[in-house]
Amino acid sequence: MFRRDCCLTFLRNPVLFHSGTFNFDKQDMTEQQTPFHPDQVIAQFRSAIELVNRRIINRTEVIDQIFSAMLMREHALIQSRTGAAKSLLAQQIFRMFEGANVFQVQASKEQQPDTYFGGLDIDELKKGRIMHNTANSLVESEFGFIDEIFDANDYTLRALLTTLNERALILGVQNVPARVHSVIAATNYLRVSEITEALLDRFVFKALFIPAKEPYTQYQIAQRYLAHKGQPTTPEQRIPYAVLKRASDVIRGLDAEFSIHIPLNVIFFANSVVRYYEVQRNRLIKERPHEHPHLKDFYISPRTYSRAMDMLRVIAFLHGRMEVIPEDAQKLWYLYTVVGIRDQKELFLKSYSTIFKQMSSAKAFDQIQRLLEFQEFIEHVKHNPSLLQRPISEIEGQPLKRTLTEWAKETLGITNATQEQNRRLLEGYLKSFEPLTEEIADFLSNTERDIQALFQAAEHIWT
Repeated sequence: MFRRDCCLTFLRNPVLFHSGTFNFDKQDMTEQQTPFHPDQVIAQFRSAIELVNRRIINRTEVIDQIFSAMLMREHALIQSRTGAAKSLLAQQIFRMFEGANVFQVQASKEQQPDTYFGGLDIDELKKGRIMHNTANSLVESEFGFIDEIFDANDYTLRALLTTLNERALILGVQNVPARVHSVIAATNYLRVSEITEALLDRFVFKALFIPAKEPYTQYQIAQRYLAHKGQPTTPEQRIPYAVLKRASDVIRGLDAEFSIHIPLNVIFFANSVVRYYEVQRNRLIKERPHEHPHLKDFYISPRTYSRAMDMLRVIAFLHGRMEVIPEDAQKLWYLYTVVGIRDQKELFLKSYSTIFKQMSSAKAFDQIQRLLEFQEFIEHVKHNPSLLQRPISEIEGQPLKRTLTEWAKETLGITNATQEQNRRLLEGYLKSFEPLTEEIADFLSNTERDIQALFQAAEHIWT
């Protein structure tokens, strides 16, 4: 399972409420060191997710999605009609943590950026410098809840973009880091413009609340309201923010002691699933334009594409594993669909099933693994072209070396290659692959171009 030898600091403190924000007392991280055990952290998160599900009825998928966002240090957007408990859900999730400031605001068109970043510093203004006093603002908060975010004017939304993505306040001459970890935004409607499109891309996770009308669900909601009067509840044990921060470092591959491994073939497979899903979404848009009158195409930005790796780590982590498996890609629909729109979820699961069956029935996962190791080998040599002047069998630290050398001996009879023989060896090894899927064929074609470019660059250096 997990190694248990790392430590971090946290203390538990009571909640303090303030107008406009809730402040959880900030703990002194140097006073006490408590061991950080991933198994225990997973249990804490599972317990928190379970409690929120008991408190917020019929929102299991959205709750899973938002906890994933927080583990990835991302943001989430919830759309629904009025009175669907968006605010209660956000507040209840934030209440599961301690040691973090929570900024809360109701957006309006009259607001200026100082609503989010703090009032102007009068002394600096007298000097002709526009500087915000960021105390108690979003900049100084780990969590944020912005209600009716599309009621904000475009100038304010534009100012928020950098804070949400780069975690910094950059306005005029002011450039300060922001402590923002995750923001949950809520809206009753979507407003489409150049600015809001950029804003939506910052909210990697999106959900649509469909009001539940079933008698049983309504009965459960009424029970919870009678018990808690529509207010969030504080659990007996909350997760210290320091634990969330450390867990998010593990998820994003930034932790020095713990890492969640993603095999090369799983990376390739996950990307193939997402790509296929994107193609299928765009095909449906063209075939049924009347169902998507305001949507020209379905676009997944490189920012969102890259988040798939973090989401895969979240899935493995919450399942108690330190290695991602191909089946984890099935739950990427949390990231690439609007949770609550059933057609999108079903299309993604169908895309996953199609690609998984292709690769499993053709035993393509093994071929992908060998091909990706070969591609990594090419990248290694590309950054060290002088290696091509030596026999490939002498290149250390590459997982492919043994397979490639054995193939060279059996096929070409090469044991100590020259530069030209290295070219023949690499090109011949690549041609030995008989692609089992279209995705592999495309990858082979691009790798062949990489080999050609590699030797062209090397010949230029040698001459």
